[in-house]
Amino acid sequence: MDQLSNVEFMLLQMIAERNQASGYDIHKLIDQRGYREWANIGTTSIYTGLKKLNDKGLIKSADSGEKSGKGPMPTRFAMTEAGMIALRNEIIASLSSSRERDNRFDLGLAALPFVEKAEAIEALRKRLDFLGGALKNIRQKYESQGGDRLPLYVRALFLHPMNLIESEQAYVANLINELLEEMKEHV
Repeated sequence: MDQLSNVEFMLLQMIAERNQASGYDIHKLIDQRGYREWANIGTTSIYTGLKKLNDKGLIKSADSGEKSGKGPMPTRFAMTEAGMIALRNEIIASLSSSRERDNRFDLGLAALPFVEKAEAIEALRKRLDFLGGALKNIRQKYESQGGDRLPLYVRALFLHPMNLIESEQAYVANLINELLEEMKEHV
């Protein structure tokens, strides 16, 4: 089977976690866990992804037997055996392969000689501000969901990006210091 898209991978995880889930259930969970900030998942991609997974036989419609309000009965989805196998294979593949770095930032680093050091420092300080804001957002979501009391797999979802951002902050701060040192040497 072809590799799953990020949206399909995420949807399988959520359906497996819940045993059954509707598009609305998944939409709420995405918001609670902060997936939108880093996974680029919109409402339409949820429903498109559910249809693709259903067409591939990885999930199936399940009768929820629950109806609230005047609208139609919500369609709930459950995992198929093929879906569980695909999810397991995708997890193993994603954990064992490394992810690409941010190529755009690397291109900017390679082009440092073409801007003044002071300009580079200012841009890098803006990056530090941006990273600080992103880290604050993730921390707030983490704490609002229960922080250290969360199950390991949910904690990991928050702790991994927080650690990556902290590492990036340290790297950028060090780069700024090196640029400042070079500026002092050339005065």
